[in-house]
Amino acid sequence: MDLDRIPQHIAIIMDGNGRWAKLRGKERSYGHQVGAETVHIIVEEAVRLGVKYLTLYTFSMENWSRPSEEVTALMGLLINSLEEELFLKNNISFRVIGDIGKLPAEVQECLNSCIKNTAHNDGMYLVLALSYSSRWEITEAAKQLIRKVQSGHLSFDEIDSNSLGSCLTTHFMPNPDLLIRTGGEIRLSNYLLWQCAYSELYFCDTYWPDFKKDAFHKAIEDYQGRERRFGKTSEQVN
Repeated sequence: MDLDRIPQHIAIIMDGNGRWAKLRGKERSYGHQVGAETVHIIVEEAVRLGVKYLTLYTFSMENWSRPSEEVTALMGLLINSLEEELFLKNNISFRVIGDIGKLPAEVQECLNSCIKNTAHNDGMYLVLALSYSSRWEITEAAKQLIRKVQSGHLSFDEIDSNSLGSCLTTHFMPNPDLLIRTGGEIRLSNYLLWQCAYSELYFCDTYWPDFKKDAFHKAIEDYQGRERRFGKTSEQVN
């Protein structure tokens, strides 16, 4: 691994907790618990490697349709997993993207407290996508643009990819350089669709609870072996 070519922004779809637990004869909630431990491992390794932004797909808008007991367990696990010591000792700034208003009040309070208490940290940004849907996000951004045009703060001709991007919940960070999905599925599942237009995609069969440092390194090494052209030729970028 070339430590001078670490992706600035890594996004991860943490898939496979439930299937991992089922293979072991356990409840899905057990898989989520072990998956939360993996989050801590990967977060600290990302900090060590010099990643600037780590965005984790934690709970999608579609996940609200899961059995109520699983959703309740996930919400409780989320509160218990937000250890501010992890953020403080690693100089991590905590952020959240998604339709946060749909989350239980106690979860919102916990999230807002963590965001406030880590706001002064200037190391890595850890961003959780919670109650998140990329189609929802783009729709909300379009509504913002319409309101700006109607109020006279923006003209119709000024609408472009930059103005729309500034209205997305991810406006404070660059687009992902690398998107990793664990668990064997090969799709984006309504995650950062706009932002990942030119991201390098990495899919692996490893279930999230087993995705430890070596697997993380392998994904980054695969990324470093690719040529990122952004529509140009090899000669233009080299």
